[in-house]
Amino acid sequence: MGEMLGIYAIWYREFKVFWREKSRVITSIINPIMWLVIFGGGLGASVSVGQVGYQQFIFPGILTMAIVMSSIFFGAYVVWDKKIDFLKEVLVAPLSRTTIFTGKILGGATDSLMQATILVLIGTLFGITYTVQSLLVTYLFLFLLTIAVVSIGLIIGSVMESPEGFGLITSFFVFPLTFLSGAFYPLNNLPQWLAVATTIDPVTYAVDGLRGAILGTSYNSLLFDFSLLSVFCVVMIVIGTIAFNRMKL
Repeated sequence: MGEMLGIYAIWYREFKVFWREKSRVITSIINPIMWLVIFGGGLGASVSVGQVGYQQFIFPGILTMAIVMSSIFFGAYVVWDKKIDFLKEVLVAPLSRTTIFTGKILGGATDSLMQATILVLIGTLFGITYTVQSLLVTYLFLFLLTIAVVSIGLIIGSVMESPEGFGLITSFFVFPLTFLSGAFYPLNNLPQWLAVATTIDPVTYAVDGLRGAILGTSYNSLLFDFSLLSVFCVVMIVIGTIAFNRMKL
């Protein structure tokens, strides 16, 4: 029971910190909308993909991009917690680092999924329609992606000493993960080098799975995308747990 209460306490603290940063909440919503309106609207005026317009086609990719950006930067809180000695205070309590790591993952996932929910609702303004089944599958993929990317952010945060260094390192993850995932282009008929890169990128399977759930136009089967994304999620949790337990304060 003590460990469960510890997880809840860490989750609640992360949730409160996020919710008090109104500017971050607003920015995390506005930026994806700007991509969808300006980028999607500009190309969408002359480009369509299959039976859907370009804005509808990139909507799952925009949703994924928002999750990746918000989730990975959650690890910056670890850097700040180390700088202000908050983690030392937490470790005074009879809680394992695995418990703290779990609470932070759930806190980050909650924050990112709240942002994603707003974007899912906004998608209806751009011609996106949902069914109960499509929403369930959508949130399943979003949850797995969020857990995996929050874990990446926490891994980076556990080894970094400064917020500036954290921001520099995460940029090397955010942009390749996003732009090589097929978020803005179809996966078929790609140049060989790009096809190999998209296959290696685990976020590709989140985008493809979301595209299949929302639009019904996935490149792979949903089961295949789900399986690979699940493996990616488990691997990141394991690595993150090890990194957090070895973290120097």
